Amino acid sequence: MEIIKVKTIDDLNSTVATWITEHINETLQKQDRYTIALSGGNTPKSLHRLLASDAYRNKIDWSKLHIFWGDERHVPFEDERNNAKMAYDTLLNFVDVPASQIHVMRTDIPAEESAAEYEKILRAYFTDAPTTFDLVLLGIGDDAHTLSLFPGKREVIHEQEKWATSLWLESQNMYRVTLTAPVVNKSARVAFVLAGGSKAPAIKHVLQGEYNPDLYPSQVIKPSPGELFWFLEEAAGALV
Repeated sequence: MEIIKVKTIDDLNSTVATWITEHINETLQKQDRYTIALSGGNTPKSLHRLLASDAYRNKIDWSKLHIFWGDERHVPFEDERNNAKMAYDTLLNFVDVPASQIHVMRTDIPAEESAAEYEKILRAYFTDAPTTFDLVLLGIGDDAHTLSLFPGKREVIHEQEKWATSLWLESQNMYRVTLTAPVVNKSARVAFVLAGGSKAPAIKHVLQGEYNPDLYPSQVIKPSPGELFWFLEEAAGALV
């Protein structure tokens, strides 16, 4: 595990954008596709916009990227809370990734069916492969959740077989679809990209506290044999 601390959100975005670009180009020298799972929430928006800017857009062969998501709120695509909509609005509408290589978690069918369909896509992509995604980007909530692995959702947190599943989240009054720890932990690289002082206590618990994933679900993310990175803006990493 490697922890990279930077001063500002701008530093965070430029550091991660450069790191992602370099990894994509290195990986594409060895294989003909690059698979990445995007995260939702607010922090990735400015990173996406930077990747879509003139500074980075032409440094990446977008035609070879295959896009996935870590989780999705089961709301219509047109809803501002939809993670896929956010990614299109900030990144995918501005780069040339073939539509057939962009795999949204569907919200026009029941959440359970959406998860089952996503599982089939993932299994087909990574059949007999030593790793799954080339990169999974993750965030953390103030409650130490990542993906849609929320405190108290034991069945989802401790899932060992499924690569994608669904759940009802009472606090948000919605279903969610999510990748699970087994498929993420088979990735070549996993990166938490975090900003904001409100997350600092959760980050401290996850990185330095007693192992208790029922309270701190992000602790179940432990890629093997892949690499784990934590990119922390100053306020987010203030306690570690």
